[in-house]
Amino acid sequence: MKRYIQIAACILMLFATNFPLKALEGIQWLARGGMLVLPEDNGMESDPSPILFSPGAAARLSFFHYFALEISLDFYMTHYLYSDTLDRAVPAAIENRSAFVIGSVLGIQAVYLFKPLDSWTIRVYAGPAIDIRISLTAGGLEGADQKDAASQTKKVSSYFWEQGRWLYPVAGIGMDFAVNDDLLLGFDLRTWFPMYKLWTKEDLPDINGWRFGAGFTITFG
Repeated sequence: MKRYIQIAACILMLFATNFPLKALEGIQWLARGGMLVLPEDNGMESDPSPILFSPGAAARLSFFHYFALEISLDFYMTHYLYSDTLDRAVPAAIENRSAFVIGSVLGIQAVYLFKPLDSWTIRVYAGPAIDIRISLTAGGLEGADQKDAASQTKKVSSYFWEQGRWLYPVAGIGMDFAVNDDLLLGFDLRTWFPMYKLWTKEDLPDINGWRFGAGFTITFG
């Protein structure tokens, strides 16, 4: 891992020292919010697919009028339990909760910008993302329920962090409409890909692990 970090640092330094400064157009800041869908097909072992509110923010560094690099951070919260029958973490209704999970999805995307009109921008983007999930024992439980929930929470946390299940590359498309020179309003459609399914070899339903998001954006600067 250390070797890969060193190689990435060298590439970044080479890029930074050779990239023409005149290509740099500036930084834009984004605030956004929308709905995040976590589709699941676990039968009676879990709650139906969670549909969650997901706020977020991003910083976009633009070059050449048509290319940008974007760093984004999105949040969500939901409940999980650990199914011994399926041997995996699954969504839980609040009455069956064991773990309270706080997700922070950190991504970096390459963005292509296309302007059919001066006041209208279409964005197409993709890049790597990771889901930094913090699993806490759900509150409001007592006695044996609390003890069982604490045990399940450890299993939920281990499941999320094992075998690269935190890796979620993202791709999306968005449109922005200029309100004035310093303010854009827009919307996004995004898909996160469960890359870990390529190597974990779990017997999972096809839809499990995928994520879909839709929401609005406000761009400043």
